Formats: sequence, C-alpha cells, structure tokens
Amino acid sequence: MNIFRFAGDMTHLISILVLLLKIYATKTCSGISLKTQELYALVFVTRYLDLFTDFISVYNTVMKLVFIGSTLAIVWCMRRHRVVRRSYDRELDTFRHYLLVAGCFALALVLHEKFTFQEVFWAFSIYLEAVAILPQLVLLQRSGNVDNLTGQYIFFLGAYRALYILNWIYRYFTEQRFSRWIACISGLIQTALYADFFYYYFLSWKNNATLKLPA
Repeated sequence: MNIFRFAGDMTHLISILVLLLKIYATKTCSGISLKTQELYALVFVTRYLDLFTDFISVYNTVMKLVFIGSTLAIVWCMRRHRVVRRSYDRELDTFRHYLLVAGCFALALVLHEKFTFQEVFWAFSIYLEAVAILPQLVLLQRSGNVDNLTGQYIFFLGAYRALYILNWIYRYFTEQRFSRWIACISGLIQTALYADFFYYYFLSWKNNATLKLPA
C-alpha cells in the first residue's frame, strides 16, 4: 500500500458514490450507460475471484466487496427499479459491449502472466476495464449535454486510473519483483480514452459553462 494506491482507491470510491447519489437522490439514470455498468460488474466479479482463496487484509477485502456490491446495485436499479429504469436512455446506449467482452477474453487467453484460472480472468478483467468506459463516452457524445453529477462521476473515474499509473511507477522503483506489465499498459490505454473528456471538462470548468461533448 502506498499513498497513490490509497488515493486511487478513494477516488474510485468517490466516483461510485457520486453515481449512486445521482440515481438515488434524483431517481433518474439519464445519461448513464447500463452497458458500461454491466461491464464494470463483470470486471469486479472476475478480478476478485481471490476473495474465495486468499486473504490480504481487511481493507483489501472490504474494498473488493464494496466495488462488487455497489456496481451490482447500480445495475439492478437501472434494470429493475420501477422509477429509475424509466429514465434509461435505451435508444442512445446501443454500443455492442459484448464485442468488448469477447475480444478481451480472447486476448486474456493469449496474453497473461500465468496460465491459471485466476490469472487468465485477472488479465481479462484488466483488459475489459480499460475499454469498459467506451459505451458511456459514446452515449454522452450522442446526447450532447452532460449533467453535473454524471460529469463528476466520469472525472473521478478517470482520475482514479491516472493515480493508479503513479502507483505502478512508484512500485516499479520500490519493489524488486513488480511485474504487472498488463495492468500498466492497459491503464495507460484506459487513461488515454479519458483525454478528450478531460479536455472538455476543463473547458467547462474554466468557462463556468455546461459540459458538452462534440457529437
């Protein structure tokens, strides 16, 4: 554990709390991609298979359970909550996310650090997380305007991954056997996908204007 890892975890947690606040306080999921949330649920479930085999720390276990539980709760609300589901932008959320799942799983079978059940699914979760935000970004580009809470959610989500890059750099120089190259490369790709959003987010903040993404 280091300060960059902790800050990344807290920023990730804040992003999920912001999204839950939007859903539960406003009773709407407009502007949120269900497909992205389903991809994140799959990411966490496949990454944290070690919950059944390894114990690292109370902090580690609690954070894993929080990420799995909160993401599944978001998916449930968007699919089943009788009020929230009415505001789902089904016509805009048409990204073929199953192609991402298939592609990432095929890549995990070829590129992994060790050919074991847990390591293949760990690699799969890393690859999938790198591209899971794509349906969300496409939805926002199609809708144009981005409400404040949705913008905050994506900002914190991108910031979390940027902080994790600093975490990996720190671990590379301080740990003798740090070799998570899959996570490092995927993290760089994931952060790059946020670059366009960060640019327009900064412009909206600088000009005190509504966040808008080009179609």
